[in-house]
Amino acid sequence: MEKPDLPFRLTLASGSLGRRELLKLQGYTFEVRPANIDEPTEARLGDIRHYVAELAFLKAAAVAPTVSDGVVIAADTVGWLDGKVVGKPDDEAHARSILQWLSGRVHELWSGVCLWIRPGDFQIAWQERSLVEMVKLSESQIESYLKTRKWEGCSGAYAIQLPEDPYLKVIEGSASNVIGLPMESLACAIAWAGRLTDASTSP
Repeated sequence: MEKPDLPFRLTLASGSLGRRELLKLQGYTFEVRPANIDEPTEARLGDIRHYVAELAFLKAAAVAPTVSDGVVIAADTVGWLDGKVVGKPDDEAHARSILQWLSGRVHELWSGVCLWIRPGDFQIAWQERSLVEMVKLSESQIESYLKTRKWEGCSGAYAIQLPEDPYLKVIEGSASNVIGLPMESLACAIAWAGRLTDASTSP
């Protein structure tokens, strides 16, 4: 794949391996600086869009002061079902309960993304939703999946496998959004960030 020719450097404010891999697959060169902020387990006011938007902003705000110039990419991705956040499991028992909850159901997967342009401190922010269906899992299937440890550090206690996942199907929206970074809309936002970068450096 042809490497994107960007007039600025990119910094990923995340330790997510999935997000790194998505950026690499699209040919982006970037530095990794995880934000390491505390993440709430519930959405204030029951609004998942506000939840992911706020966390993406806070991650970007935590890393932006450490970057002299360029664009910081921050994102937060969580599941949403029955009016509750489907976050990252604390341990194997928690992962099991999450998988039992999602089994055989369709849930929403939301990402909030914030691009923070330095040094002008402009921000581009948006939220994106995908719908994901999980097949009805037997207890033995759940136990087998838990043994893979693929659930560790993943919202919803799963890491979707591409191009085909035996347990999960994206029925609406972007698959890259399910992984943690909606690449189609990100490409448009990065192009717009280039214009703001020019504006921030103009005399």
